Amino acid sequence: MKKRICVFCGSSASNAPRYLLPARALGTLLAERGFGLVYGGASHGIMGAVADAALAAGGEVIGVIARNVVRDEATHHGITQLQVVDDMHARKTRMAQLSQGFIALPGGTGTLEDLFEVWTWAHLGMHTKPVGLLDTNGYYRLLLQFTDHMVTEGFLHQHSRETMHVDAEPAALLDKVLANLGPQTHRESSGACSAKPEIAVPAQR
Repeated sequence: MKKRICVFCGSSASNAPRYLLPARALGTLLAERGFGLVYGGASHGIMGAVADAALAAGGEVIGVIARNVVRDEATHHGITQLQVVDDMHARKTRMAQLSQGFIALPGGTGTLEDLFEVWTWAHLGMHTKPVGLLDTNGYYRLLLQFTDHMVTEGFLHQHSRETMHVDAEPAALLDKVLANLGPQTHRESSGACSAKPEIAVPAQR
């Protein structure tokens, strides 16, 4: 099985170097370590930065995008493969199926939804894949404080909190995620983990 890491991140046009540079570093590191990148398929924002860096370093890049949000000007047509699925639920499922681990970079509500869903799937025993969070420039500091508050108030077990691997440096976070790769299990069911892409097409070059 091809080794791949799924990266969740923002696609909005925030071009601040403090967010783009670590994203590029992660894309380069993934390719250099022989891991393919699975991501949301956009050509701009942090999504575009991590994809372009992985490609420049000779890595495989697979974009997964929902049919209802496909826009020619936003979709990356220079990646290894673009997979188009029916909806956002199928998109998240397909990204998980293709990957052996997950890393979230700075992003908005969509990134948070993706991150918390795969983290929840791990809590429920639906997969045993590592989940990482890149806290670039303290972007997720308040979120991490809130997860600690969830533990304090009894809504989250400390063990579950600790399954979220966190670091501010791309190389250090990737080391943590890769160190926790194990025999891959992803329970198939009639629900979230069973969807297949309706269309899988190589991207135009």
